[in-house]
Amino acid sequence: MTRSQWHWVLGWLGFAAFLVTLVFYVASGLLAPGWAVAVLLGLWLALLAAGILLLRRRRPLWLLVLPVAAWLIWFLALSAGEAWLGWTG
Repeated sequence: MTRSQWHWVLGWLGFAAFLVTLVFYVASGLLAPGWAVAVLLGLWLALLAAGILLLRRRRPLWLLVLPVAAWLIWFLALSAGEAWLGWTG
């Protein structure tokens, strides 16, 4: 495989890992109120649009950042909600 092909393989693996984070966002309803889950899903959709844009602009390696960013947003949002807004599981 050439270097360019490896970039695309890694990019698609990053995109697949990002899609897996949707499970966490949907399951947030077990801890967060409905309005917070809606906001989180809106953020996830914005990240999805960014990922598609990265694929279309031929920047596949940036997709490796996407699942990390999605997980951090989810984790920090739920941690903040639990600490400051009294969300309990």
